[in-house]
Amino acid sequence: MEFNLPETSSQQKRKPKRKRSREDPELERLNSLSWNPSLSENDDAFSLVVGSNELEGGFLSLEEIDEAEYGLEIPDPKEDKKKKKSKNKADLKKQKLSEVEGACNDEVGVNFEENKDESVMTIKKEKKKKKKKKKKEEEGEEAADQVINVKDANDEEDIDEMEFYAWNELRLHPLLMKAIYKLGFKEPTPIQKACIPAAAHQGKDVVGASETGSGKTLAFGLPILQRLLEEREKAAKMVEQRGEEPDKYATSGILRALIIAPTRELALQVTDHLKAVAKYINVRVTPIVGGILAEKQERLLKARPEIIVGTPGRLWELMSAGEKHLVELHSLSFFVLDEADRMVQSGHFKELQSIIDMLPMPNTSGADDPQSPQNCITISSYQRKKRQTLVFSATVALSADFRKKLKRASTKQSQSVLDGFNSIEALSERAGMRPNAAVIDLTNPTILAAKLEESFIECKEEDKDAYLYYILTVHRQGRTIVFCTSIAALRHISSLLRILGINAWTLHAQMQQRARFKAIDRFREDENGILVATDVAARGLDIPGVRAVVHYQLPHSADVYVHRSGRTARASAEGCSIALISPKDTTKFASLCKSFSKDTFQRFPLENSYMPEVLKRLSIARQIDKITRKDSQEKAQKSWFERNAESVELVTENYDSEEERVKKFKQMKASSAQLKKLQQELNALLSRPLQSKQFSHRYLAGAGVTPLMQEQFQQLTKQKQGSAGVTGKGKLVVIGQDCVEALQALRNDGEEVRMDFRKMTGKRMENLKRRRKEEKKRLRDQRRKQKRKMKMENE
Repeated sequence: MEFNLPETSSQQKRKPKRKRSREDPELERLNSLSWNPSLSENDDAFSLVVGSNELEGGFLSLEEIDEAEYGLEIPDPKEDKKKKKSKNKADLKKQKLSEVEGACNDEVGVNFEENKDESVMTIKKEKKKKKKKKKKEEEGEEAADQVINVKDANDEEDIDEMEFYAWNELRLHPLLMKAIYKLGFKEPTPIQKACIPAAAHQGKDVVGASETGSGKTLAFGLPILQRLLEEREKAAKMVEQRGEEPDKYATSGILRALIIAPTRELALQVTDHLKAVAKYINVRVTPIVGGILAEKQERLLKARPEIIVGTPGRLWELMSAGEKHLVELHSLSFFVLDEADRMVQSGHFKELQSIIDMLPMPNTSGADDPQSPQNCITISSYQRKKRQTLVFSATVALSADFRKKLKRASTKQSQSVLDGFNSIEALSERAGMRPNAAVIDLTNPTILAAKLEESFIECKEEDKDAYLYYILTVHRQGRTIVFCTSIAALRHISSLLRILGINAWTLHAQMQQRARFKAIDRFREDENGILVATDVAARGLDIPGVRAVVHYQLPHSADVYVHRSGRTARASAEGCSIALISPKDTTKFASLCKSFSKDTFQRFPLENSYMPEVLKRLSIARQIDKITRKDSQEKAQKSWFERNAESVELVTENYDSEEERVKKFKQMKASSAQLKKLQQELNALLSRPLQSKQFSHRYLAGAGVTPLMQEQFQQLTKQKQGSAGVTGKGKLVVIGQDCVEALQALRNDGEEVRMDFRKMTGKRMENLKRRRKEEKKRLRDQRRKQKRKMKMENE
């Protein structure tokens, strides 16, 4: 053991003593208290080692100290950090000065003047260093301010406010207008012109319906931000006039707006749009969606954001767990439902009903409702306006007595809990929408976007792959989305396209959230990207440059068809949709046409001379896919068996005979050789561009030099001159053959077809009757064979 020996008299002399004022009453009071000696009176240095009973100790633990007796104050741990730092600095300065004073009064014969001069010099040096640091920081701040001012000046010079004159009618805050200038939205869309005045300035509830890609996100986002900014301005004025606290009029750190979206991708997209508009104001927008750790989102909620955008499942999970920021809904000023038509589908979003039931009702008394504003001190009287409910959708169907229903619902003191929301009316009624709500329906009779060109291709079910490959190779310009109704069909398409050398990203509900984000980001980055997706991507995805949407499988409802087709022709842009119709899809397609009141439809133009080459490539790709799929299934089955055997601690033995092993080995070798051969054949076909059957490989100008050929020659010469000295493999071009965009091909050669619904349904019925007859005949033959076998066995 080691002991700290007491200092000798010579060591004690070297230590400087502080000068104590005898007149200090506090020191006299402390000295008068009973203190036990820590050392014995004996001056022996080793008296501590000897077991004397006098070692009772002169130190007290924190539990033994009485604050009142000793006049001590224990500091508050929640004290401001800045005050602590300033106190620490002041204490350091006092210590240094006291050390200097103590050195002056030292009894030992040391030259105290030199020590004092040295300490004073060190203090002066430290002061000089601090001054230099302050100067550098001030210079850096001035330079940064100058850079920011220069940037702002450049931005102001670039922006022409006359181009954004149409926004002045909406009377938005200057900071919001600044963000709109930066985003380049030159004029508001019709849904924004109609909704923003009603929601932002009149304080009304809104039911808004508009075509996809019409700017509904800003139609409800701008009123929310406008109201928050107005409250802050009023708070600042009240502080100036009355000198009252700002929290009385604009409380910070409380939930003000709750926005619910049906899909994760849509919720994250809404969050990005709101953050872009709120760039110049201090408003926090946080997404709460599934697929991300709940603990991480709980940490985000600790920052107490004013606006939350989420999906019903994860929101209800955190609410039911008692998350404080989500449960305190008394301060909620806006409750927004985006894509409400998706919310009311049967069997979906049961959590939304639970969330709406937690909202405080406008007519509940303060004694009964614990969340009422009268029982909460944190919310200001200015913020106690009635909660605004905003419901938006691409399709809406309201009855004539919608307002009467809202009025009846508002007069009821106790509203019964509904079994479910089967319509937007029921959803709005349960959410507490007021009778004077503004109903804004800007949908067309066809519901679809104005600049959307619709078309179809009639084909057999087994030929859908060939026509899809034809569209993606001959008409591949711009981004394309291929929609399927099942994940199995999606995997089949993506596998074939990958074998055929087409890079396509996939998106479906069974993917992890990280993989879904990655697929969307990669699709955005590629100007000619292809996305194969289920109906998860049908709503809310705002990706610019989507020129074509292909319906590989028709959706089950007209609403989903509208949202699928709405991924293109967004924000006054152009686009086209192509539906692949097989004989079994005719009745579904006829019902879609009836719901949109369409008697005519365009047939997508096809160049049949390409189809032999397309079918040849596709047949090889299918063979490769079949072999690889079979191998992967066998490996998966084998690994599954081995994993389960290991978990149960079973020893597996191979009881196959030598002949069976040799046979399996030969089969594997033959399949691998066949696979290699097929891949080589396909690579040879893919090494050259897709060419029509009529294309001549020998005579370039056998039929004369067409304007298209002349233009292609000119482009090639320009590319060659521009890329002089640049090595690398260029894109293959077929002279005399052009890659035309799908929309342009449809406009040039599209055929208008009148839809004969009776004939289509009649054909469908005939096919069904024929199939039923064939099935009956097959069952009859099967029974006869079984009877014959039974007779033969009995005999």
